[in-house]
Amino acid sequence: MEQGILLYGPPASGKDTITSLLTDLDRRYVLFTRLKIGTGRTHGYRMASQKRLRELEERGEVVYRNDRYGNTYVVDQPGLRDATSDGLVPVVHLGQITGVRAVADGFPARWWRVLLWCPRETTEERSLGRGDADTTARLAAWDATERDVADNPGMDWDLLVHTDDVSPEVAAERIHALVTAAG
Repeated sequence: MEQGILLYGPPASGKDTITSLLTDLDRRYVLFTRLKIGTGRTHGYRMASQKRLRELEERGEVVYRNDRYGNTYVVDQPGLRDATSDGLVPVVHLGQITGVRAVADGFPARWWRVLLWCPRETTEERSLGRGDADTTARLAAWDATERDVADNPGMDWDLLVHTDDVSPEVAAERIHALVTAAG
């Protein structure tokens, strides 16, 4: 059975860094590149048009869609099929629990749900440190993530990692151990 990792957490909680380290640990891990319709940062995304989004929606191939930072981000069936081919284990970055549920319920695979967490101050420091032009929006997203977690106390996480307490390397090793322990 296909498997994948759903990384959920506020902005700057370490999703990119930890995913990079996971790919160093095992070549089966691959970053799932969501579709992005909009402007701004392109690294880590498959850029698409509104026309492409409409086509996917018409065919029922949108697993999850969210709008943030003035852009639209999409987890799509064709992309997940490609990402789980040949024994690959996609790492999907999500910023909403509804997205975690939508992917886990909407695409057949064993999904490992991992909550990465850091304090708001850590998000601010990391965002400023990497030169984000939209730190204010990222802090608003942190606030929304905190509310999202509070509003979903029954969410079943396979692993919780406080990224302000452990190194990215330790976080990646914990996730890798979780996945490999299941065989």
